[in-house]
Amino acid sequence: MTSYFSSDFKLAILGGGQLGKMLLYETRKFDIQTLVLDPNPEAPSRLAANYFEQGDLMDFETVYNFGKQADVVTFEIEAVNVDALEKLEADGIKVYPSPQTLRKIQDKGIQKDFYTEKNIPTAPYKHFAKLEDLKLAITANQTSFPFVWKSCRGGYDGKGVQVVRSQGDLDKLTDTPCIAEHMIPFKNELAVIVVRNTKGEVKSYPVVEMEFHPEANQVEYVICPGRIDDKVAAKAREVATQVSEAFEHVGLLAVELFQTEDDQILVNEVAPRPHNSGHYSIEGSYTNQFEQHLRAVLNLPLGETESKIGAVMVNLVGEEGFTGDVFYEKIEDIMALKGVTPHIYGKRETRPFRKMGHVTIVNSDLSEARKIAEEVKKTIRVITK
Repeated sequence: MTSYFSSDFKLAILGGGQLGKMLLYETRKFDIQTLVLDPNPEAPSRLAANYFEQGDLMDFETVYNFGKQADVVTFEIEAVNVDALEKLEADGIKVYPSPQTLRKIQDKGIQKDFYTEKNIPTAPYKHFAKLEDLKLAITANQTSFPFVWKSCRGGYDGKGVQVVRSQGDLDKLTDTPCIAEHMIPFKNELAVIVVRNTKGEVKSYPVVEMEFHPEANQVEYVICPGRIDDKVAAKAREVATQVSEAFEHVGLLAVELFQTEDDQILVNEVAPRPHNSGHYSIEGSYTNQFEQHLRAVLNLPLGETESKIGAVMVNLVGEEGFTGDVFYEKIEDIMALKGVTPHIYGKRETRPFRKMGHVTIVNSDLSEARKIAEEVKKTIRVITK
């Protein structure tokens, strides 16, 4: 058994954003040595890592040479050089989640094909190599409005995803390989975090319900447990586990789902890392998602996934009209509210809709937590000085 704790063992993390920063709370707790690579010299993770390196995550040599210094490599962002990860794996360095899993997930078109091939329920879709092909399909009545346009690569946080309702919306799209997905009428957007270690032990967290901001296409509230029927929740956890097993994924997998009008569960997309929909777990769960990711990639026994208490998470994003040095207006006011814990990500500069932090509200009464969350949302503003 490898000794990870207070030893020479080194864990490399590709990406040094807020997810890396929160993962480092857990490596500090266990006294595990860490190396972090990120292109931003001011990355939130730079202070908590044992060693921080500034570098391009998409550059083969940078990622390869960085990873060679470690025993195990993991990542907190999908946009990394997969060829370098494959070479590291061939050299005997453990990489989790595996480069093969990441390849399938990095491209949304390949991801959708994978679901179809594995009989995993997902919304009907069509591939297009470029925007012109999509426009021709609409002219020929092979594709009709409305639909959801998704760029095959590079989309996150509402970028690279667009609801297309008219010809005018088409002109706002980027010319890139994409998919056009049927607009599914749904009751709820749900998510399930699944964790799997290298022994194949699998556990899932309770189903969360996500409420979205109408314009920014970003999650505004995450509610755990989701306010849904127990049968629907059981089905969602079952489908999410099926997805994890199909990918033979190691680490944390966030599975975003639609609950349709007739209570079917469809997979929207996945992220092979800690995820916004699991942040509530820091205060709400017996084992938070970041500790769980560590346990999985180091092949340690998986922790308890159940909640200690009802939790609602609110994202803190930059207010429209403000760009510059960040100021958290009225943060003291929200800290005076019951069960409120703010998490500030360490980004010095705010801009409209940039994720700057989150706030967790815990309460044994979920509807009370949701009310306090509303108050938090109305009170705190992420602006400039």
